[in-house]
Order: sequence, then structure tokens, then C-alpha cells
Amino acid sequence: MPETLTIPTRRTAARIQGAGLLAISALLLAGCAPAATGAAPEETTAAASGTVTITDNHGEIEVPVNPERVIALDNTTFQTLSDWGINVVAAPKPLMESVWPDLAGGDEVLDVGLHREPDLEAVIEAEPDLIIGGYRFQDYYEDLKDIQPKTIEINPRDGEEATSELKRQVEILGQIFDKEAEAAETVAAFDTAIADAKSAYNGTDTVVGLITSGGEIAYAAPGEGRGVGQLFPTIGLTPAIDQAAEDASHGDDISVEAIAQANPEWMIVLDRDAGTGEEGATAAAELIAGAEALQNVPAVQKNQIVYLDPTFYLDEGIQAYTGLYTDVAAAFSGASS
Repeated sequence: MPETLTIPTRRTAARIQGAGLLAISALLLAGCAPAATGAAPEETTAAASGTVTITDNHGEIEVPVNPERVIALDNTTFQTLSDWGINVVAAPKPLMESVWPDLAGGDEVLDVGLHREPDLEAVIEAEPDLIIGGYRFQDYYEDLKDIQPKTIEINPRDGEEATSELKRQVEILGQIFDKEAEAAETVAAFDTAIADAKSAYNGTDTVVGLITSGGEIAYAAPGEGRGVGQLFPTIGLTPAIDQAAEDASHGDDISVEAIAQANPEWMIVLDRDAGTGEEGATAAAELIAGAEALQNVPAVQKNQIVYLDPTFYLDEGIQAYTGLYTDVAAAFSGASS
């Protein structure tokens, strides 16, 4: 499960479960349902666009095409929805306002709060046609399904090949929002960035993945470490340190002396605090520059350090990874020129 964030919520919301949740949902939705008026087809809601059967993380489900009232909770979909001009009726505003203000909207977009204590009453009040759940909100899947059976989870699944999962996610969104051509373009850009990174890598330089948070430097395991890990199998990077992850999300404890002993040619670093906007946090570049033991390793001496975009930790969608592979390709190419 992805860890909690330190971004403060705007309000504290009570979680409603069980029979009470179902009763409130039924009352609100029934009370707001329009009476049958014999409206012309062009005046009907999302059902007029038809439906599509997709396969989400739980199996096949029929959902509306171009649903009018969408709740988006999975941050890995936010950039895609933003790029396609999709409006939402409710969302976790504290998670998105700094990066996707267009999605967060004004008062017309209800605030679901963060996954630590989501406001399920706001979900009910929004009367969604579709809820895109999952990832940080995955613990609330059953609660969301009780409110709106058309709830899907399409976030990348643990244990599946990472790049294929990112493509699958955007392709499913393309089916739902009638944006299959745009989804194909997004996938093509992603594939190009990966190919460029593979081509730029010399195949021998050793690389270590790191995650910094709270003034500490942690180890991101190849294939498993958050953000950084998937680059190793995808590009074929040679690990300077090759051990399995104990904490893939936060990174594993490691001493700067152990990193120095591994003598990496490259470092690829995720700064979690940069993403959360942690007040008073020490930037990853400062932590590395201030670690005396690291000053003689090739990555530091040659300035061969790639820092993930500060918004990466909040995003983690296919576009974020496209940017990361692009940055890695540029760094490798620059070092070899």
C-alpha cells in the first residue's frame, strides 16, 4: 500500500461505513434523481454515449463512455485526465492542487480529502457516474463500490511488468473517454523515451537508485524501489548495489559509507519531500553534497546524478515516467558526448 502523505488536508472528514453509508447514499441519490420527463436523446446524460466493457484490477466491468460526473481519486490518472480536458466533480484536492489546479477546480469540485481519512459523504454528494479509485485509495474500494457500483481500479498492479501496466492504464482511460488516439500517442511517447534511454546507456556503468526523505538517504532496490526501481529492468541498468527491497515504497536503510563502497558511476534519486512540499525539508542534492563519504564516488565527482522531477512523487503516472526516461536519456547522452 502506498504510504500516507504529509500534505495537510483542508478539512477532517468522517469515514462512513456499512449500513449507514448505504442508507445515506440511497437517500441522496434517490432524492436527486430526475423524474422521467421524456427528454430528447440529446438532453440525456452519459448513458447516451453508450457503454464499454473494460477489464480493471478486479475483472470485467461495464462503464459509461464519456461519463458526465467523474470522481478521480487515483493520482496516477490525473495528468491524463488533465491533458484530455476531463472535468471531475470530486477529487482529493490537497493531493492535486499544486500540480493539477485545473482538475481541482473551484468550489464546484467537492473535496474528498486524502486517503488517510477520506470524506465519503462528499463522494455521495457528488452523485458520480464513475469513480476512478485505486492506488492510495485502494483500502476504500468496497466503500466506494457501495456508493457507486461503477467504481474501477486501473492503477499499476503489484507483481506485473511495470511499463505494460502504465500503458494498460492509459489505454483503458482512452476507451472510457473516447480518447483512444490520444492514448496511443501517450504510449508512443513513453516507448520512445524508453528506447532513447536504452540507446544512450553504455551498458556497463553502475547505477544506484536512492530515495531521500526527512533528511535521510535510503536505498531504492532495482525493479522494486519506488519510481527509480523500474528503470533497472526496463533499460538494463547495471546495479551498483543489488539486493532485494525490504521497503519498496520508502526505501531501505543504508549508510552513506555503504553507498560509497559500491562506488556507483551514476545515482538516480527520488526526493519525496520535494513532492510533498515538506516545510523545512533538506533537498536531496543538499543531502548528497553534505555527505562527506560520498564526495569521492564517480557519480558525485562527475556530477552524474539524475534527480526525478519534484512533482514525480505526487504523479507517478505514465507521463511522469516518460519525463524520467527522457531525463535519463539526456544525462547518459551528455556523459558520452
